[in-house]
Parts: sequence; structure tokens; C-alpha cells
Amino acid sequence: MNFIDEAFLEVRAGNGGAGASSFRREKYIPFGGPDGGDGGKGGDIIFQVNKNKNTLIDFQNKKVFIAKNGRPGSGKNKSGAAAEDLVIDVPKGTVIYDDLSNEQLLDCCDDDVSYTVAVGGDGGQGNARFKSSTNQAPRKFTLGFEGEIRSIRLELKSLADVGLVGFPNAGKSTFLNKVSSAKPKIGSYPFTTLRPHLGTIRGNDSSFVIADIPGLIEGASEGAGLGIKFLQHISRTGLLLIFVDLFSTEENNHIQQIKLLKKELSLYKEDLTQKVSWIVCNKIDLINDEEIEGISNNIQNQLSISKKDIFFISAATGAGTERLLKSLEEVIVRSKEDLNLDS
Repeated sequence: MNFIDEAFLEVRAGNGGAGASSFRREKYIPFGGPDGGDGGKGGDIIFQVNKNKNTLIDFQNKKVFIAKNGRPGSGKNKSGAAAEDLVIDVPKGTVIYDDLSNEQLLDCCDDDVSYTVAVGGDGGQGNARFKSSTNQAPRKFTLGFEGEIRSIRLELKSLADVGLVGFPNAGKSTFLNKVSSAKPKIGSYPFTTLRPHLGTIRGNDSSFVIADIPGLIEGASEGAGLGIKFLQHISRTGLLLIFVDLFSTEENNHIQQIKLLKKELSLYKEDLTQKVSWIVCNKIDLINDEEIEGISNNIQNQLSISKKDIFFISAATGAGTERLLKSLEEVIVRSKEDLNLDS
């Protein structure tokens, strides 16, 4: 299945139905008064979260959505029927922007909430509304109001607790494959991961979601590679895991990896560098304990990163992953508890 995380749409709410101009006509009542009913309201355009959707692919071919118009009023003071709203399903985490002003209109995060994007027009008034002491037989009525028309942009931002960031082949997908039920494609060539993957981790007392995005490369903030296109999917995460590939022949390569990754994150969006981030040094199965100790000291001394925020793992064998997952669960549970207290 193709992964589509952006869509451009035009949505047109329904117009209100026209009011009626009518007079009461019954046997033996030759001069009945006005009895034109009001028009019905036009349908709204409403977005709602569908938990079974995880991409915006449904909007790849269909770009225009039009709600029905309200029905016109009629005689005997009968109001026209209001049109049904047009309900559009989107994945959880979809953000809706006005495409002209770039203003954020809605953030579709809740399952049980309806999000109205375009409001249908009110129905017009029938001539019965215009009867007065000075005008007993008005012919005046009004047409329905036009519904809202909007050009919008949908942007899908995955809802995950933890985001994985690293260069291609750093082992992010192998890690996610090892610790969750997610099955991202794994290979020894760049950009094996071509779309974000979400994996649910079930801990001792809770569960949390990890998002893996395509690997970043130097110059990603300027459009190089694939990863920058998907950085929006980790913009909601509370914690970032910066994956470092230890299996490198270049001296202090791990230091350069961390610096470059943080630089690209900062250039893309300053907020990303303000998030809590841990360093995950992968592929310890390919080096010895003495080398691991030296790398840990280098990171602490050269980058002023606390030892508690540095983890050494082997995504291939699973070594060190249990400690990492336990630490993640503790931080995420504590964060959610603090959030509940604040609310």
C-alpha cells in the first residue's frame, strides 16, 4: 500500500434552500394569508477520525468534496429538509490547514469528536415570515445562503511517543522489528525505509508507540534524501532516540553523526532540538567492551551528554534493548501522569 501523508482538497458545503412564496388556497377561503415555508440548511463538511486508516491515499484521486444543498420551502408553511452533512474519514493525527493562508484550522486527534471544516448555508425565509400589520399579503421571500468553500491541505502527523532518528542503515528498522510487531523493510542499502513505520511496545505496566522514519543524510534540511519529508511524523513525539552506527572505520565518527543529526533537526525545526533526546549507539556486537567505554567517554566529554542518556545496544541480537525499553516506559509513564495532573 502506498503511504500518502499530504493531500490538497477543495471542500464545498451545501447551499441553503430557497424560501417559498405561497398563499393559503382553500375552498371558501378566497383570501388566505401567506404560507410559504423556509428553506432547509445546506450540509456541512465534517472530518472525523477513523482508527482503521493510516494514510491519506483515499484523497490521491478524489480532490473535490461537495455537500448537498438544503431543500426549498413549500406552501402550507412547510420548511424544506436540511441536507445531510458530508462526513469524511481521516487517519488520527491529521492536521487541516487553509491552503491559501496556511492557517491551521483543525487538529484531528480525538476519536469521538467531529471536526467541521466548512459550514452549510442557512435556508432562505418564506413569505410567511414577512407578514405584518401593514402588509397582509407579502410576496417577498429570500434565497438560501451559499455554503462555505475552502481550499485545504491535509497533513498527516503520526501520533507516537518516541521518534527514531538516524542516518540510513543505522539500525533503526532492525531495532523496531526486534522490539515490536512492526515489520519495516530491512536491507543493507540506503533508504530501505521509504515511509514511516509505527511500532507498539508493550511494557510491564503500559504500552507506547515508536515511530521510525527514513534515514536522514547531510543536507536533509535542504531537501536531500527522503527523511526530511517525514520529519513531521516525529514532531509530536515527546522523546527522540538518536541512533548512531558504531561500526565505522573513521575515528570519532559517532561524534560527527550526532552533531550532523542534531544540526539537521535544528535547521528543519528548532523545536525538535528542544525535545528530550537520548543517544542510542547500535551494533555493539561488532566491537569490544573497551571500545564501548571509550565511545561513551567521548560522547560525554565532547558533547556534554549525561551518561544516563547514552544507551548501547545491538538491534540485531537484542543486547541492551531491555534496559532501553524499560527506561523509555518509565519516562513515558511519568510524562503521562504529569500531563493528567496538569489537566
